[in-house]
Amino acid sequence: MANTYTQIHIQVIFSVQSRECIIRKSWKDELYKYITGIIQNHNHKVLTINGMPDHLHVFFGMRPTQSLSGLMQDVKGDSSLWINRKGFVQGRFSWQEGYGAFSYSKSNVDHVIDYIKNQEHHHRKKTFLEEYRDFLKKFEIEYDERYIFKPIEWDVE
Repeated sequence: MANTYTQIHIQVIFSVQSRECIIRKSWKDELYKYITGIIQNHNHKVLTINGMPDHLHVFFGMRPTQSLSGLMQDVKGDSSLWINRKGFVQGRFSWQEGYGAFSYSKSNVDHVIDYIKNQEHHHRKKTFLEEYRDFLKKFEIEYDERYIFKPIEWDVE
């Protein structure tokens, strides 16, 4: 698109189906590279990606040539297929339905990158659900608790 100039910075947060802690250190870097490739193949620019065994944060510069929902459908769908083809998990891998998306100004880019790079540190103090609800409150996003990411269900036998 000639003469179209934008500066759109988006952080997306999404979770493994049922919030299972199955993203392993042994293959997470490969997963991050794969997701980076999906996003870059759509001409967006990944600024950083990191997460925990049950969820991911991706921060990127978005071009206005695609909808966010279309991009997320591609990221989650393609990466799920890739994880399953690679056989990284027993059974079938999938991402939980939905995601959070938060926009930032240029002045916040370095702060958001640092936050995402330090996920392990943040989650020593705060659970994923606490973190996610804090994002929704900070950005003044109304939400229905029934549709928030499902908490981890422990099998007690």
